[in-house]
Amino acid sequence: MKSGQDHADAVFDAVSSASMAARSAVAASWCRSVLHHGLDPAESSKRESVGTPALNRLLEAHEPLLLAAAPVLDQVFRSVGRSGCGVILSDAQGIIIDRRVGDGDAVAFDAVGLIEGGRWGEAEEGTNGIGTCLAEGRPVVIHRDQHFASRNIGISCMDAPVHDPQGRLIAALDVSSCRDDHGPAMAEMIAALVRDAARRIERDFFCRHYEPARIVFLGDDAAAGTELLAVDQDDLVIGASRAARLRFGLGDDALFKPRPLGQLTGDGGEVSFEQGDRGVLRKALAQANGNASEAARLLGVGRATLYRRMERAGLRG
Repeated sequence: MKSGQDHADAVFDAVSSASMAARSAVAASWCRSVLHHGLDPAESSKRESVGTPALNRLLEAHEPLLLAAAPVLDQVFRSVGRSGCGVILSDAQGIIIDRRVGDGDAVAFDAVGLIEGGRWGEAEEGTNGIGTCLAEGRPVVIHRDQHFASRNIGISCMDAPVHDPQGRLIAALDVSSCRDDHGPAMAEMIAALVRDAARRIERDFFCRHYEPARIVFLGDDAAAGTELLAVDQDDLVIGASRAARLRFGLGDDALFKPRPLGQLTGDGGEVSFEQGDRGVLRKALAQANGNASEAARLLGVGRATLYRRMERAGLRG
């Protein structure tokens, strides 16, 4: 591993290069760190963190996210914790709001500032897994000396962005290791796990937010995430995940005016009262196990009325 000064020199060489930023995403982030945020890779001052009152306010504000994320964080930690990795969730500003780390690794994580309340945005720490993931809105792997700050070159970070039910970037999911036996190959393997876990958090957060609406699954996209629509009891779309918004070109304005599911997906036909009758009749008959007399009783009509409506709706008795 490079010395701190050697690393700082390498960063400044890359920043001063006329072409390095265009050829390397890491070098582009180093440039942002120096030119936009005014950071020094050799800086060794005390790490920034928010105080307890501010952290408590963040935890309260993000409670719905934390409830949705907790089971996923636990599962990921069960998969990677024994290898010395910690599982971390930050908010959209890079402030750590939840952490899972083994007892034997906690001291190392505390020492490098990977603690609840720690500030890991690019503006504070330069290129790093959490901050660069949030700055670029995409999954990243920042392995050891790809970090901007010399004090962070002993860490390997694998991150993926997390979006809220309205499609906004709300968090970064991070798996980090402070051990020197984690090479690039292992980092790439863990990165795939992190990307999948971030999609699961988004999915579970979306389903919790739109409960008790019906959730329609349309597909999974490796880059955009899971395509989900929330549909109310009248089959009108009232919510869409980020991936679904991208697929259908939906913005918040479009969802303020709910539209029929079939119209959005292209599967719908003409709207009519007969369609509504048909759905109600089929539901009643199914609930009555096909018994017309029982279905008529459930609907509060006579058998003759039931049969007339069934005929008009194209249903056979």
